[in-house]
Amino acid sequence: MPGNVRVLGGIILADKIEGTEALRSVPALLRRNATAYANAPAYREKEYGIWQSWTWAQTADEVEALALGLLNLGVAEGDFVAIIGRNRPYLYWSIVAAQMVGAVPVPLYQDASAEEMEFVLGHCGARFVVVADQEQVDKVIEIQEGLHQFEHMIYLDPRGLRKYDHSHLHQFSHVQEQGRAARDEYSAELARRQAGKGYDDTCVMLYTSGTTGKPKGVVLSNRNIIETAKNSAEFDHLRADDEVLAYLPMAWVGDFIFSIGQAYWTGFCVNCPESPETMMTDLREIAPSYYFAPPRVFETQLTSIMIRMEDAGSIKKKLFHHFMGHARKVGPRILDGEPVGLLDRLHYKLGEALVFGPLKNTLGFSKVRVGYTAGEAIGPEIFDFYRSLGINLKQLYGQTEASVFITQQPDGQVRSDTVGVPSPGVEIRIAESGEVFYRSPGVFVEYYKNAESTADTKDAEGWVATGDAGFIEESTGHLRIIDRAKDVGAMADGAMFAPKYVENKLKFYPNILEAVVFGAGRDRCCAFINIDLTAVGNWAERNNIAYASYQELAGHSRVLDMIQAHIEEVNVSVAQDEMLSGCQVHRFLVLHKELDADDGELTRTRKVRRKIIGEKFGDLVEALYDGSGSIYTETEVTYEDGRKGKITATLEIRDAKVMPVAPKAMAAE
Repeated sequence: MPGNVRVLGGIILADKIEGTEALRSVPALLRRNATAYANAPAYREKEYGIWQSWTWAQTADEVEALALGLLNLGVAEGDFVAIIGRNRPYLYWSIVAAQMVGAVPVPLYQDASAEEMEFVLGHCGARFVVVADQEQVDKVIEIQEGLHQFEHMIYLDPRGLRKYDHSHLHQFSHVQEQGRAARDEYSAELARRQAGKGYDDTCVMLYTSGTTGKPKGVVLSNRNIIETAKNSAEFDHLRADDEVLAYLPMAWVGDFIFSIGQAYWTGFCVNCPESPETMMTDLREIAPSYYFAPPRVFETQLTSIMIRMEDAGSIKKKLFHHFMGHARKVGPRILDGEPVGLLDRLHYKLGEALVFGPLKNTLGFSKVRVGYTAGEAIGPEIFDFYRSLGINLKQLYGQTEASVFITQQPDGQVRSDTVGVPSPGVEIRIAESGEVFYRSPGVFVEYYKNAESTADTKDAEGWVATGDAGFIEESTGHLRIIDRAKDVGAMADGAMFAPKYVENKLKFYPNILEAVVFGAGRDRCCAFINIDLTAVGNWAERNNIAYASYQELAGHSRVLDMIQAHIEEVNVSVAQDEMLSGCQVHRFLVLHKELDADDGELTRTRKVRRKIIGEKFGDLVEALYDGSGSIYTETEVTYEDGRKGKITATLEIRDAKVMPVAPKAMAAE
């Protein structure tokens, strides 16, 4: 084993004397792993139904061959190399190979439109692009005339590309072959570039989701990524024998820190599913010990569970509800090591054998040792459901600008209403306005070509404005996030308005996919609702309700009755919160279309663009507040092939019953 590393609890750590700077880049970590974990699996990918594996030694060989091939193509130090596609080992290798030759990798969202790609590729000035398949090749070719710096594209899957002009188009395997053939010519130059990598050199550039405008290029250094990976891995005792499933967008900072940063720091294996459609099957087969998913994934899985239970026989249904009721009472306490009576423990063990164990196995969670959710707030009911099964699901709070981690929840201190304590090395302070600020080794270097936004976000002392409102509990030191600072406001009577709080409660119901609550400066709250087509469609089938489209189902009177009942149940819950009881939903409508990233209503990470939705559906918002019983509307939509169209609908607007609000809750905070 190299002399600059040591082993502790299965994790290879940088030597205390030389410090982490001895491993000052991801390629340096790869070289270490190729020696320390030579025969251990580094990557797996399922292809044609069979799991293929690469050891760390094989991975190092593949990455080096690609790096030599990039040198052969003329990649210079400081060049930007864009990477577009779903999670595949080859594309992760492309990231590391780009770093190895001194270039800057820039992952893009594979489902981004050509127009969105043009902005990112033009903004960073990418000379080289690595793509997965013909779909991505076609997108880049469509916009290449506007990319004056673009020179070469490398593709992974050759299907459909035989008759394309290959003067600037290269197959991935051929680039590697040419790199191996030119090893003698370029190996010295490759070694020189690797040796010159500094701890504060750029590791990656990741673009924000663009919730409020154009995405910004977040420059993250080797120090940002490696220090954050080290600290977060030690916090959760991650080990070299852990397994993770890489299925989230490669352009998202979370995937980068989990599948590159932590994976290369600890030496655990990254598993890539065969396709998005087979992800759940592949998840069950891998049964990862370390798992991350945004709230939407957990919501979707819970919806699937509830749908299946509705179709189950009466005995199974009774067993499920009986043991889940008991699990909600004692499951989280058992998980946290708190005292629980012997009879309750035995009852829970019986539930584990009959219900919880098979359910976790079906979900692929049977071996999860550490699970996280982040990206936006998760509904407390959803969070508690998974923990009651004995799944160590925790919340973290982070941002692209922080290299993910700002807070984490320690084992035994997990709660649904906080996001934990500061991650190792992170400092947090709350401004007088209530906005959360932090600084840490993971704080980004800058927004690329945007000094003004950099100065607005990060001050001279390194404190970063999160844009979120929150407070630190004095008794526990845990951070509680209320909402986005720009979304938290006051209603006309002075009551606090925090829409995400209500939206998360609404999304606990499997029938509700998305909710957007309005009310800032108004006398009451109103909401847009998106139904979940799978859940509501299944319900409609069981109740002999015929429908021909999403729009027809969304407007059905019995569906509206069901959604109204859900909203009124949420109002009862919201009314019990003294601070936010004024946020009960008075009126609502069910949208005639699903909110879609292609239509600009969601980001590529599925976050609601509240301002854009409010402007786009301004007529519907006004109808909610002017007392209308219905409204006719026309909406522009984008089809999968990029064409534009319009859909029309007459939407029914309904009133929901609200609970009385105590006078003290109405006082402005």
